[in-house]
Order: sequence, then structure tokens, then C-alpha cells
Amino acid sequence: MSHINSLEKEIEGLRTELINHPLYTSIKSLKEVQLFMETHVFAVWDFMSLLKGLQRGLTNVEIPWTPKGNPITRRLINEIVFGEESDLNEDGKPNSHFEMYIESMDQLGADTSQINRFIELINDGVQVDAALEKVNISQAVKNFVNFTMEQVHSNKLHVISAVFTFGREDLIPDMFIEIVKNIEAEEDVNLSKLTYYLERHIEVDGGEHGPMALQMIEELCGNDIEKWKEATEASKEALALRIQLWDSLLN
Repeated sequence: MSHINSLEKEIEGLRTELINHPLYTSIKSLKEVQLFMETHVFAVWDFMSLLKGLQRGLTNVEIPWTPKGNPITRRLINEIVFGEESDLNEDGKPNSHFEMYIESMDQLGADTSQINRFIELINDGVQVDAALEKVNISQAVKNFVNFTMEQVHSNKLHVISAVFTFGREDLIPDMFIEIVKNIEAEEDVNLSKLTYYLERHIEVDGGEHGPMALQMIEELCGNDIEKWKEATEASKEALALRIQLWDSLLN
């Protein structure tokens, strides 16, 4: 069995638990979609920070430029960054997936004040952990985001890539899209932006970014057993924290 297959087998139970989490089927109204998004948006932001941490570590973003790292991982991460940070929204206009998510929250009337305040604090130079304390958000969100930032600042690229790959947004199951569409029909509201975001994520994660991310882990871990062990343990912890996040929201 290959190293990547062994890692996937190790985390299979946690991924299955997440995909089948009762939170999804508990969402039956527009209000509950709003509450879900007001928490989930922090995980969407968090994902972009993992992405940029990888780009910073795997490519040269300094001036003067010199070649840095492995050209294979360099290309992989730049391809993923292009799609996540500069995708086309439902109107065919360039936008990051995070900004698409904020637009979808605005469309359905979800409260964006917490995430907007958080972004303002970050832009003002406040550290992430301190910014989280200044917004009214659950401890589960704080734990989730702080764990991610610890991995980003560890500069262990094999660990960051594992958390990025196996804590991805493809953990939201296809059936959640049907739940959203049913609520849209029953409550006569327009949730087109959220539906587009979900469908687009499933499309790019399954068809493009997922396989690229797996290849990136293999390139970064190579045949180093210790790196594979660290990548596996970090993936497990990221998934466990996502489960705790969903448990908190469900409660």
C-alpha cells in the first residue's frame, strides 16, 4: 500500500463521520442556513490562509526573484491558487471563493458583521488569535482557526499541505446542495449564489484541485516516514476539530 493510501485509510473514519454529520439534515429553514454560514465562513477564510501559506513556502514571492523549491509543487500550488483566489463567480466575473461566499451570505440575509469585523482587525495588523477574541464567535471556531494558523506558522509544508488537502471543503456532501434548493423553493428565496458556490467547490475539488493536492503531499513527503506520520496526525486533528465545530453548531 502506498503512503498516500495508508494516510487516507487512517483518516477514513473521521471523513465519513464528517460527511454523514447530522448537522446537514438538521438544516431545514432559511434561518438555519444563515446560522450555518455565519460559522462556516470562518472555515472558508481559514482555508485561504492554508493556501497562501503553501504558496509562500513553495514559490518565491520575494524580490529579487530566484527559482525556489520543486518546480512540480510550484506549478501545483500556483494552479490551485489561481482557481481559489481568482475563479469566476456566477456572473462570470473574477472573484475569490471567500468573496463569493460573503456575497452569498449577503444575498440570503446572513449576518456578515462578525467576519467583516474580523477581516478589518486582520487588515489593521491584529494577530489572528487576538482578532478572534474581539469578535463574538464560538470557542469551537477559535479552536479550529487557531489550529490552522499554528500549522501555517510551523513552516512544515508537508503538514500544511495535508491539513489543506484533507480538511477541504469537499467534506460538505452533495446532498447539502439539495437541502439548500429545497429551502429555496419552500421559502421562495433566492439562494443562487450559495448553490453556485457549493456546486463550484465540488466541481473543482473533485475534478481538479483534489488530485493536484494529493500529488503535492506525495511530492512533499516523498519516502520520509516521519513526514508521513506528521501529515497523518495533523490531518486527524484537523478533521476532529471540524467535527467539534459542527457539533457546536448543531447544539
